[in-house]
Amino acid sequence: MSKSAILCVDDETIVLESLEVQFQKTFGDTYLYEFAESADEALEIIDELAEDNVKILVIVSDWLMPGMKGDEFLICVHEKFPKIVKVMLTGQADREAIDRLRAEANLYQCFYKPWDGGELMNTIKAALESS
Repeated sequence: MSKSAILCVDDETIVLESLEVQFQKTFGDTYLYEFAESADEALEIIDELAEDNVKILVIVSDWLMPGMKGDEFLICVHEKFPKIVKVMLTGQADREAIDRLRAEANLYQCFYKPWDGGELMNTIKAALESS
């Protein structure tokens, strides 16, 4: 059986480490967890996983990152992989970016930092069950 993955994108290492702990606690070894510190790195990981026939189920992305912002990144992903569930986790995203994501990338949910880990994991569980 091929594995499925959850991808987290944030330029702050501490955020990625925190998400990894939360995912491990919630889902254990059910999924592969991939982490990227930029949208460009995330796009490379997405291509590699696609080549390995690993299906990405959820992407959790920051908005304000160097290079490509999270809204541009998630819209780009949505154009190639519309079924991936997209969650924004941000300290600062403008309302226009969030509205644009809802309209153009089917944004599932937006959380603001600092986030409630239980609420985020419950939202991702619900997204996984509905996909």
